Amino acid sequence: MEKIIGTKELRNNLDDYIAKIQKGASFLVVRRSKPVFKISSPVAEDERWEEVVDFTKLKKGGLDIDDLLSRLEKCNG
Repeated sequence: MEKIIGTKELRNNLDDYIAKIQKGASFLVVRRSKPVFKISSPVAEDERWEEVVDFTKLKKGGLDIDDLLSRLEKCNG
């Protein structure tokens, strides 16, 4: 059974909750007494993320989202 926690509790004690989730615990996170999301399992160690684009390589500090969307719109005609 999952424990119910608030967003503030999660934010203030994130490292503790990460450790508990890695040990198999699950939590229902609520905001203003309404369910927002569940946290239930750690990412498998063999599961990898694939880097698609590193925007910091295009411009130091990354790109402004509005500028990026504007450029994409121009490319798509």
